[in-house]
Amino acid sequence: QVQLVESGGGLVQTGGSLRLSCAASGRTFSTYGMAWFRQAPGKEREFVATISSGGEITLYEDSVKGRFTISRDNDKNTVYLQMNSLETEDAAVYCCAADTNDLVYSDLYSGARGYDYWGRGTQVTVSS
Repeated sequence: QVQLVESGGGLVQTGGSLRLSCAASGRTFSTYGMAWFRQAPGKEREFVATISSGGEITLYEDSVKGRFTISRDNDKNTVYLQMNSLETEDAAVYCCAADTNDLVYSDLYSGARGYDYWGRGTQVTVSS
């Protein structure tokens, strides 16, 4: 079992920045692919970014490319999402997810079904 706990959400103005963190329990964090998803009220859950178990490969949803950066520190069992130039459309609950199959190497990385463990999320609010 892996437990994931997100932090770092909050209220920010458009154009501002936030850094989300997701701390994982367990000794096998370095073997998991990790991802961030988000869900706004009334909308479906949406893939944001993913990173391979070793951190070599990162992939992003088109609307966040160039603004968001996913990274990980396997010594600290933590994955991060640096969010810059935030827009009102970025407001959502952001959840991290872990997969045991390093989905980044497949076509399944953007689908929530492939992920085995989920955090509860952290709220990001962007005011105009």
